[in-house]
Parts: sequence; C-alpha cells; structure tokens
Amino acid sequence: MIHSSTAQEALQTTFGYAHFRGNQEAIINSVLSGQDTLVIMPTGGGKSICYQLPALLQDGLTLVVSPLIALMEDQVLALKQLGIEAEYLNSTLDPEQKYSLFQAVNSGRTKILYLAPERLMQPTTLSWLAQLPVDLIAIDEAHCVCQWGHDFRVDYLQLGSLAEHFPNTPRIALTATATPQTQEEIVANLNLHEPKHFVASFDRPNIHYSVQPRKNGRQQLLSFLSGRRDESGVVYCLSRKRVEETADYLQKQGFNALPYHAGLAKHTRSDHLLRFLREDGVIMVATIAFGMGIDKPDVRFVCHLDLPKSTEAYYQETGRAGRDGEPAEAWMVYGLNDVVQLQQMVDDSGLNEERKMHERSKLNALLGWCEVTDCRRRSLLAYFGEEMNEACGNCDTCATTPPKWDATTAAQKLLSCILRTGQRFGSTYIIDVLLGKSNQRIIDNGHEQLSTHGIGKDLSVTQWRSVLRQLIVRNFVFVDTANYGALRVAQNAKPLLKSEQQLFLRKDLEEKRAPRREKFTQSNVSPSDAALWEKLRQCRTELAKEHELPAYQVFHDAALMEMMELKPTSEHEMLQISGVGQAKFDRYGERFLAVIKQHCE
Repeated sequence: MIHSSTAQEALQTTFGYAHFRGNQEAIINSVLSGQDTLVIMPTGGGKSICYQLPALLQDGLTLVVSPLIALMEDQVLALKQLGIEAEYLNSTLDPEQKYSLFQAVNSGRTKILYLAPERLMQPTTLSWLAQLPVDLIAIDEAHCVCQWGHDFRVDYLQLGSLAEHFPNTPRIALTATATPQTQEEIVANLNLHEPKHFVASFDRPNIHYSVQPRKNGRQQLLSFLSGRRDESGVVYCLSRKRVEETADYLQKQGFNALPYHAGLAKHTRSDHLLRFLREDGVIMVATIAFGMGIDKPDVRFVCHLDLPKSTEAYYQETGRAGRDGEPAEAWMVYGLNDVVQLQQMVDDSGLNEERKMHERSKLNALLGWCEVTDCRRRSLLAYFGEEMNEACGNCDTCATTPPKWDATTAAQKLLSCILRTGQRFGSTYIIDVLLGKSNQRIIDNGHEQLSTHGIGKDLSVTQWRSVLRQLIVRNFVFVDTANYGALRVAQNAKPLLKSEQQLFLRKDLEEKRAPRREKFTQSNVSPSDAALWEKLRQCRTELAKEHELPAYQVFHDAALMEMMELKPTSEHEMLQISGVGQAKFDRYGERFLAVIKQHCE
C-alpha cells in the first residue's frame, strides 16, 4: 500500500491543503488497500478528494460515475486547474473531441475519466475499458441507485454488474444523503463486497435553518432577501410555472434572478448555469432539476417556496448552501396547500400501493419536522440516525421556542364540522362554516343551520388553517385527493372527539426578518483589510474572466481571507495558504502577490 506520507504530500502540493479533514485519510487508505468503500459525507465535506487523490497516487485510470453532464464538466475543469489530467466522455463531445479523448486515455496520460452510468455500461465502452489498467471506480451520488429514493435513476441499477466486469478493481460509492436503510440499499444494489463504511456527521453547523408558515410567499421571500442583493443563492419551487413567475417577480424587484427547469431550451439552461457559477449575486430560481453536485462554494442561501417531497430532498437541497464553511441560510415557507398538493402528487403517481405508503411516510416525516418546537437541527439529524445532545443555537426554534397551546376544543370543533358537513368539502369551505359565513354555497347546502356554523369565530382564518395543517400532520385528518381534496376524519381522532385525549399544538409565531449573517468569520475587519479583500476579489474576477472559469475555481473565499490576513510576500508563503497548491500558484500566484505588495506599499 502507498504510504500515507505520500498522500499527505500530494494533498499539500496538488490541492494546497496542509491537513486531511475528518475521515478523508482513512477513506483514502481504504481505497488504496483495494477495499470496496462506502462514504456518507455531507455536501462540502470533501468527498471528491477521497477518489481524486488516490487517482494521482496510482499508475492506472480512475473512472468516476457522475449523473449529470454539467457536474462532470465542472469537476474536470476544476481538476485541470490543479494540474490533474482529467477528461469526461458524454454526448456533448463531437467525433474529433472523442478521438482526442481516446488517444489521451489509451496513452495513459489521463488519470481520471468521468462518465454517466448509461455511457459506462454500454458494451462498446466496457470492452474498451477492459483493455485498460483501471485502478479505481468511484460512484458519485450513489443514492441514485435506491429505487425508493428521491433521486432514483434506473441507469444506476446497472452499475451492480461492474463487480463482474472489473473483478479486481476496488469501488468507492459516495453520497451526502443516506439514512441507514438507504446505506444498506446502496451496498446491495451496487454489489459492493464487504465494504468499509465511513459515515461522517450529517451536521452542517454553519447553516441556519428556519421554517415560516406561508402567508404571502413572495412577500416573505422578498423580506428575507432584503439586504442580500450581492449574494448568490437558490430559490426552489415545485413547478416550472412557479419558477418562471418567481424569477420574473424577483427581476422586477431588482434582483439578478434566473429561471432554471427542464422545460427551458438546453442552451438557455447552460447559459443560466454558467452565469450562476461565474457571476456574483445571481439567484437561481429552480425546480429540483437544478443543483445536484454543483460545486459552487459561496451559495449564501437556499430558499424553498414550496415544500420538498422528503427530508432527504430537503437536506440535499439545503446542503448546497455554505459549502465554504461560512454562515449560510436555509429558509422555507410552507402551508396547508403544500400538504394537499404533495399528497395529491403521491396519489396520482401511478406507483403501487406499497411504494405510495413509503412516499407518504417520508412526506409525513418532513411535515412533522416542519412543526417541531424543540431544536430543528437536532430533529433533522435524528432522522438520519444521528444523536445530538445539545440544542444547536443556530435555528429558528432555538432563537425563539414556539409556544404550545391547548387546542383540544378547537380541534373538536373542526373535526365535528368536517363530520357534520358529510366529509365532502375542502379546507376553505370548512373554515368558512366555522367562521359563520353565509355565502350562497353554504346556504344551498343548508349548512348555515348546522350547530357548528359560526362556532369558530374565536379564531382567525390563519389560525384555523394552522390547526388544520397540524391535525393533518398528526394524522387526525386526511385529505381525500380522489374526491377533490375533501377532508375526512381519521379513525384515531375518536378519542379526541370524545374528550378522552388532550391536544397541544404549536402556536405560529409572527415572522421575524432573518438577520443577515456576517460573511467574514471575524467580526472586526480593519478598513485597510477590507480594501485589500475587495482588491483580491477583483483580481480573482479578472482572472476568472480571462480563463473563462467560475471565480471559485481560481481560489475560494477562504483562501482570499487567509491572503488578506497573512499578506504573503513570496511563493513559499503563498503555498502555506489553504487551497493554494503548486499548479494554482504557477497559474495565478504572482498576480495575487502583486496585488498584496501594491496594497502594502
């Protein structure tokens, strides 16, 4: 096995890092020993180094299976900036480019080759690669192999046969999102042989989590974004129409917002992605088609205007914020309509009943998380099987613990009203009856004569929607999506109706404007250092444009901060900066040294 000191040297020289993070060194040793390996590590935790560094230390070729063209192109570009010979094989290459790629791989010059699973598993590709010395196969975004997962791709299931095609080649499977059950499914479906498991903490301590009851989603989003015009972020919506409308709304409010969804022309999607990666202050308004594996470190916020389909999806989507370790926000609004819409999507999905039950269970887990009254982060980590003893102090429920109130009588009124109206009506109608409204529809149905008509005037529409939302989450009420969203009373509500059970619900708090959190980790930056910071950023922007790169592929913010603090004056000193390796110094180092020298004179 290659000695760990060699790996340490490669980490410093090529990647510019003085130390391994977390389990990285142990994972690399597992790979280099020829062992199959499963890695569960949060976004931004340094997964890619776990297969990129072994590729440098071995003589042969490393294959990397990646699900998205944009992702593999981005990673290959980043590796070339580090001086690593990497290529990708996908449908965007013309015949001349393919010929050049085959020559580079066959000659042994290429160390890392990225492929989509469907391309790798083609018989012609497999027979070509079988003639080459393949030292390692890395399967990125490995949760895509899980048939009941939120990102399932049928092409990933074929990857299990790689054990037969490359019996002497170790494989490493990596993902940021996997419950214990999902981990078992990854091992089984990929046919990993007695793999070593490495599960890092799922905690992203720099991300502040907050969930607000939806009142006016756009206005709430606008309030959140106030003061964040120079920051990059992502706003997720459930439908393409909502993406377009939200992007248009934000543009009219003066934000640099771009839509992204599968219905846009391919060149438009590519252009918007490129702008998001290369420009500062761009907000991408997107469906879940956007984001997997996007390696932009300085995303300062991820917002959800619609509820995701599961806790796994939420965790993965919010994990795209703050990959640089600096403070970031995960902000979401949700309401009763989200519950109904997502349940409708499950019921209309065409899945078999067992799969539908599984999807409902995952949705209910997320709904329950939205309504928690204790530490939100602790509850999120518990879903992934990780215990956290102390409250985090960095979520909305830690900042202001939501009070509970005795909602027994209110719940009885609502349940009784649903029953007395025949369990045939939706939420708006039921609340209208409770509030004593006498519109034509209520009169035509004779419901102004009911004993429940007007018995709910002590609560507002907003309060009744909160009660109903939480009754659905707690499975006292369910929405009959096959019957136009009619509300029905569940069997387990009987003790509550008979006053055999007391019910306390979360009291929705008035929304507070989320504070803008400091980008700098140090709170006091001198005017001189602040000026140098801007000069360093400007230098990075110019270099990125010259080389047609995203700015972060020149240097991350963290590297610029260290330059600002330490003010290196030589190559030796610059190479001590975290993230500055030899290849990057040779390309860009002198320009930054010149900026620092000029500033200090």
